[in-house]
Amino acid sequence: MHYAHRPTRVEIDLAALRHNYMQLRRRTATDVDIMAVVKADAYGHGAVFVAQTLQDAGASMFGVAIAEEGLELRRAGIVKPILVLGGAWPGQEDIVLTERMHTTVFEYAQLERLNSAAKRQGRRCACHIKLDTGMGRLGLQLEDLPGFLAHLRHFEHIDIVGVMSHMALADVPEHPHNAIQMEVFARGVEQIRAAGFTPHYLHTYNSAASFAPPSSMCNLLRPGIALYGGQPLAATRLDLRPVMNFRTQIAHLKWIPRGRGVSYGLHFTATRPTLVAAVPVGYADGYNRLLSNGFEVIVNRCKVPVIGNVCMDWTMLDVTDVPGVAEYDDVTLLGCEGDVCVYGEDWAERIGTISYEVFCQVSKRVPRVYLPGNTEGDNLNSECEVCGYKGTDKPGVSKYTRDV
Repeated sequence: MHYAHRPTRVEIDLAALRHNYMQLRRRTATDVDIMAVVKADAYGHGAVFVAQTLQDAGASMFGVAIAEEGLELRRAGIVKPILVLGGAWPGQEDIVLTERMHTTVFEYAQLERLNSAAKRQGRRCACHIKLDTGMGRLGLQLEDLPGFLAHLRHFEHIDIVGVMSHMALADVPEHPHNAIQMEVFARGVEQIRAAGFTPHYLHTYNSAASFAPPSSMCNLLRPGIALYGGQPLAATRLDLRPVMNFRTQIAHLKWIPRGRGVSYGLHFTATRPTLVAAVPVGYADGYNRLLSNGFEVIVNRCKVPVIGNVCMDWTMLDVTDVPGVAEYDDVTLLGCEGDVCVYGEDWAERIGTISYEVFCQVSKRVPRVYLPGNTEGDNLNSECEVCGYKGTDKPGVSKYTRDV
């Protein structure tokens, strides 16, 4: 049978994803590899489609937070190395080894579990030592490194293939803490090499650091937010294109008189006869309630304000000044319509967060539609697996059908 689906969707522009990757590739020395960070379902963009696109584009490795995310990529046919950035939890060692994942290590107990599983399977485990050089989160501090390395010598099935750290202030390139962290990292690498280990990958740089002066020490770059079009440097807008376009359509239009209130709490009152558009999206979809009363969306390439409180499933707009506006016109909540854009940073500034969280919070109940990349051979499905919407269709309620 067929069923209709509401028009609220997220369009993922794989051509924009490729563009952003190539911007990073062009800025990066040829002897530096790129690990595309696709944790958290590629920051809400869909890890499988993103990884397939970036594997075709030339990414050398993929970074995930947990082993479950790596397993999803392997089952989807991703063959490039995958690094579990958060390390293997107890009981996940066999999956990490069977699926040929790399993993971070920063505790003795991790080494023991991984070595035991590798010995049992007759394999070797590729590990990256994680150093805490000034982030204060995961990782070995330099004073703990000698004991860790002494312990490591006893584990014959562990291969140290990398050393990594994480920059706390990479988005402020001129901050002196960055230089301090790199100096600590260099000392840690020196200790590891002096102990007889020969790691190939040395990496500290995320998206923000990739636009800073390069370090001759690091040979692996770990971009995340920049791949998805988020701006990693607050003071500089780079040539990155939004990959996520969060859209819906106008479901209902009506005029209200001057003095009429709108939505819960009646926090908006019309100061003129107002044409109100109701659109089927709300905070349950990830359209944050803090965007109520004043934040802008795009209708027919015009920016218009949200009026009243955002509801769980509905949001109201003032479209009085939009020429020719009609029901079923597209509404862009996040992303671009032509050269008119609402950026993740715009949302983030309004609600007091960062663009990373904006992308990650778009609800799973909003289907993702994958628009093909701009090179031949993508072989990606641009049809939404939930609603059947094709990127080449003109959006409309009647288009959102599929066989069940």
